[in-house]
Amino acid sequence: MVILFKITEIICIVDEFHKEYYAIEKEVFLGNPKKRASLMLISEAITFIIVFQLSGFRTFKYFYILAFKSV
Repeated sequence: MVILFKITEIICIVDEFHKEYYAIEKEVFLGNPKKRASLMLISEAITFIIVFQLSGFRTFKYFYILAFKSV
């Protein structure tokens, strides 16, 4: 299982990457911006996916139930 301080480190790395990527994305991509903000940050969603891949669970359902419902 992934240790808690590793999760914090992953969150920081992903958040820094997303800030840099969003700055470039904002300049390059065409189109209208979103009208409503998301409830979850993109960096949070990416962090969940990375931790799921590192956890060893086969399905996201069991990962979510065992990892987050027990907290």
